[in-house]
Amino acid sequence: MDNAIYASLTRQSGLMAEMRVVANNIANASTTGFRREGVIFAEHLTALDRQGDTLSMAHARGRMLDLRQGAMTQTNNNLDLAIEGAGFFLVEAPDGLRLTRAGAFMPSAEGELMTAAGHRLLDEGQAPVILPAGAASVAVGADGTLSSNGLPFGRIGLFTAPEGVDLTHQGGTGFTLEGAPETVENPQIRQGFLEDSNVDPIFEITRMIEVQRAYELGQSFLDREDQRIRGAITAMTR
Repeated sequence: MDNAIYASLTRQSGLMAEMRVVANNIANASTTGFRREGVIFAEHLTALDRQGDTLSMAHARGRMLDLRQGAMTQTNNNLDLAIEGAGFFLVEAPDGLRLTRAGAFMPSAEGELMTAAGHRLLDEGQAPVILPAGAASVAVGADGTLSSNGLPFGRIGLFTAPEGVDLTHQGGTGFTLEGAPETVENPQIRQGFLEDSNVDPIFEITRMIEVQRAYELGQSFLDREDQRIRGAITAMTR
């Protein structure tokens, strides 16, 4: 196979990966707490001979996570919480701990605060947040302090990944990380608000069109190369 085809195929593969990421961003443009992702392209060089000639190919396996703040939507629901600035809520999923910016919580039958997926919200000590029996209303302070009828009973913790540790997207708005999360100093929580997705739909649609056109151009090149090679083989076998 010609080297030009190898290079084009790696580029096409990277464009397909980017298209999947862009499509996922668009699908989650209205998902509370969603964080936009991008694809990181790198150059991979392969030696062709001992004279130092190389073949450059695209490498697009890395992903970039956009942690910019999303807009706030007021809901007036006491158990809807939004984070201002850095940090994530820590929840307990069946397969381990997850970080999330989606702050729509609800009480379980046992009084534990849960996400819509049934994951338990954890406090600053990484224990489940449990509402007091008979709590008529719950107030959440800016620092995460929980109180009912004027009496504090817990504090929601905000956490982040240690420096140098990457977050891995897992399950919609959740993220996993290697190692233990670190506590955020001076947390800022707003009660009665939810943070919107930080996806810009217009930008993502524009990017999708650009990626699609680039892919079509690459496919056109591959088709012409295939025709050229077929023509050369036909000419040599006459």
